[in-house]
Amino acid sequence: MKDKYSIVGPFYDLMSIIYSFNQIDKCKTAMHDKIKPDSKILFAGVGHGIDAIAAAELGAEVTVVDLSETMLKKLNKGIAKKKEFKHPIRQLHKNILHVDEFSTYDMVFANFFLNLFSKERLEQILNHLIKHTKKGGFVVIGDWVFPQGNMIAKFFQILYWRMADLFFWVVANNELHPFYDYQQTMQALGLKIKKVKYFRVLFDDRYCSILGQKK
Repeated sequence: MKDKYSIVGPFYDLMSIIYSFNQIDKCKTAMHDKIKPDSKILFAGVGHGIDAIAAAELGAEVTVVDLSETMLKKLNKGIAKKKEFKHPIRQLHKNILHVDEFSTYDMVFANFFLNLFSKERLEQILNHLIKHTKKGGFVVIGDWVFPQGNMIAKFFQILYWRMADLFFWVVANNELHPFYDYQQTMQALGLKIKKVKYFRVLFDDRYCSILGQKK
């Protein structure tokens, strides 16, 4: 199983901080006020796992899924710096589509994960994640904001995103694709949008965390 993040993985968190002025990490934990002790939480494509670790510190039962061994090693380095959690973080080194723990989780997070895929693949994976959520549970997507404002603002928002899109296409062979309207996609798949939090870089909102509830 080829690890697409073997090159960029060791520097992923540092690049994220520099590129977003640390707004990506804030975006990833924006909906943690919904996490309750002993609640079951799933993180898909967990990456270096700052959000998963923060959830475990709140007493949640956390499961993380990532296909990259490099990124799971980064996660474990972060875990090693912390004290023991109430519930140890459960780690699955596999494709998220091969996980079938349906109607199990109170919250499912897909932070900066769905932007790796084509539109068709995105909808397939998001629908799969929704199936893992309990009725009345939440699905959270943290990602780039859909372009908004005048033409000049939209141009710079798309340029800012496209630089990252092209970079990960080159170094990790991720999909090139158009900008996604995650709120629209979530609603089309049956989620009710409950809250959206925005995060600015320079003069515009560049990232958002979207809280959707399964009906």
